Amino acid sequence: MIKGTMNPMSCTVFLDLLAREAPPVEFEAPLVEARAAGAAPETLAELDQAKLAALRVRALLEHRARREAELSALFETAGDLAGLRDVGAVLEAIVRRARRLLHADISYMTLHDADRGDTYMRVTDGSVSAAFRALRLPMGAGLGGLVAQTGTPYASADYVSDERFRHRTHIDTAVKEEALVAILGVPMRLGAQIIGVLFAANRSARPFAQEEVTLLASLAAHAAVALDNARLLEETRTALGELSSANRLLQAHSASVERAAQAHDRMTGLVVRGGGVEDVAAVVTDILGGAIVVLDADGRRLAAVGSAGDLEETEVAAAAAASRRLGRTVQRGELWVASVASGTENLGTLVLRTPDEVSGADQRILERAALVTALLMLFRRTAAAAEGRVRGELLDDLLTGRAVHSDALHGRARLLGVDLDAPHILVVARHRAEEPVSARRTAFWAASDAASRHGLVAARGEETILLLPGVDPAAVARRVAKELGASLGTPVTAGAAGPVHGPAAVADAYREARRCAEALLALGREGEGAGSDELGFVGLLIGRDRDVGGFLDGAIGPVLTYDRRRGTALVQTLETYFGTGSSLSRTAERLHIHVNTVTQRLDRVGRLLGDGWQSPERALEIQLALRLNRLRPPEGHDRVL
Repeated sequence: MIKGTMNPMSCTVFLDLLAREAPPVEFEAPLVEARAAGAAPETLAELDQAKLAALRVRALLEHRARREAELSALFETAGDLAGLRDVGAVLEAIVRRARRLLHADISYMTLHDADRGDTYMRVTDGSVSAAFRALRLPMGAGLGGLVAQTGTPYASADYVSDERFRHRTHIDTAVKEEALVAILGVPMRLGAQIIGVLFAANRSARPFAQEEVTLLASLAAHAAVALDNARLLEETRTALGELSSANRLLQAHSASVERAAQAHDRMTGLVVRGGGVEDVAAVVTDILGGAIVVLDADGRRLAAVGSAGDLEETEVAAAAAASRRLGRTVQRGELWVASVASGTENLGTLVLRTPDEVSGADQRILERAALVTALLMLFRRTAAAAEGRVRGELLDDLLTGRAVHSDALHGRARLLGVDLDAPHILVVARHRAEEPVSARRTAFWAASDAASRHGLVAARGEETILLLPGVDPAAVARRVAKELGASLGTPVTAGAAGPVHGPAAVADAYREARRCAEALLALGREGEGAGSDELGFVGLLIGRDRDVGGFLDGAIGPVLTYDRRRGTALVQTLETYFGTGSSLSRTAERLHIHVNTVTQRLDRVGRLLGDGWQSPERALEIQLALRLNRLRPPEGHDRVL
């Protein structure tokens, strides 16, 4: 309150200065101007009183503005805590506000490390030294270590020379590198526990006022609350995560139990309904996904569902061996391998390819599928063996000619689904049966093939004899040689005869098919299949019908037709040519024609008979055909052949 009478003009000047928030130095200007103008001492005294009053008002306004800013910062911090999402962002905001409100060069926060028993730098604002930002303070060392140990605020106007603190070389070095002089540190309390220290520091010497200590302590309290909220939030999130994980595990376990029950029911139904290994594979892929391959004991594919791609035989064999030894599924990359076995006998392997992880429960499904596959294979083998014996006994009776006209024989055939009155092909297949496994596989393949085609099968030593419906001996023989050879992995030679009509012709057809197979082996054609009509003159010799006309048509038919239609002498030229040892000049001499004419006629023969007609084998057949043609009577005369 200004005492006495005061010039209104002087009050107006100082009010203007207050209104534009002029710095304190400008409040001296009116007094200086009055002295320069020679104002009376009373006037100068009034101006001085007005200046002092204005400065007091200015200081009060500054204090209230500062308090307003501090309160605003505290409210902002409280708002940050209320909407806490990222504790790191909240702590950074607190440190940044501490620096701004205290007009400090740098502010920072250290937190207590319970495992190491010291404090470490958590957040900094205004720091320029990497060493300072990585600083760790032992409990009781330095200003910060002392605050963390005692829980009491400490301030130093000149830290490096302040002997109240226990200095450490690495701490002082970092402080000097940051060029800090004045430091204030207040504890961050959580109940009775000190969890860290909040600092404000300057790079010049200056004391910290009590209100600055109080303000920094308030921010430190907010920081402690933020950390505690973060801890509680993290614990809540962890608990929720654990509950969620437990729920997912429970759901997954429930789903796996349901899948296992479903797989069990479906595979049990397959066994009851007489399903095959392909059906088991389809069930597995339907439940587990991916693609599956069923291999036999030798690693050959029996069935496949989905695109499993190429399998590395060595890797799969090693995994299958490990599965048999361990009695469980074995993983090799994307492959899950389960052995199919009966006791110590290896029956095959299930190979599931999937990029997804297969749980333990799902591996049990694959192992159960391997067990069901083993049962189906044993059932199939037993059934095939039993049916094979029945079919073999019937074919043995036909081969020996016993009771071929009896009604009982036809009745037995009808029970097996075989129509003996329909045309059939008799096939004799030969191969090297060096191992019992090979003989067993041969019998299994032959029985399965005969049953699927409504035929009969029997085994005699190294011969597998099949009586199959059909009219083309060569085609049936080639198929049997190819498919049985692929199953065994060894060459199979098949000779065929037929078609036969009725049981009485089976024995003769067997002898012809057997001679055909022997002829193929004698001709070096192991691994092939053929009928006697495909063996040229050899077939003529071994065939039961001895079709001379068919042989002549096959060997020289085009030449005979050409001579008959055009009145040429190609057949005579061929006879003379072979009779002179394939000499062009002697042929021309005997026929009384020019050598060029002989050449032209032989060229014509080559075009009619095709390339290779002069090869030793073809030439022999042609010469035999020419001799047989001489013996064939003219049309209208009795046959001599």
